[in-house]
Amino acid sequence: MAKSIAKAAKANRAPAPKRGTAKAAQPAKRPLGKYADIRRDLQRQRADLLEEAGIVLTNRPALAAFPDLSDQATAEIDQNFSLRLKEREQKLLKKIDDALDRMGTRTYGICERCGQEIPYKRLKARPVTTLCIECKTLQEQEEKIRQ
Repeated sequence: MAKSIAKAAKANRAPAPKRGTAKAAQPAKRPLGKYADIRRDLQRQRADLLEEAGIVLTNRPALAAFPDLSDQATAEIDQNFSLRLKEREQKLLKKIDDALDRMGTRTYGICERCGQEIPYKRLKARPVTTLCIECKTLQEQEEKIRQ
């Protein structure tokens, strides 16, 4: 009986694609379902960033005129710091949109530099990454040399 089950399972299995066929020559694309949890995380993070940006823009306090110059300077420094944080969030929002677009075209999880698959653990830790750890390390070394 075990032999007949094994034969039935083997008969129902799809044949493996042969090397050198057109199917193997196509660019690597990943199934949408593989990264469903990462997609949800990115969409949630995107929604949170947009909601927070909307709150900041609608409830933006005007700079008060302080009698003490040091208080005025502190308030301006705080406002400049907040604006720098918002700029960083805007860049992150663009990276999130790019990652979601790559998921839509099924190229998410593929290193832009070497074309290899980026490990799932790296994508889970840094979902907007476009480089595998080896290529990112090389990129950082090249940046150090340029500086």
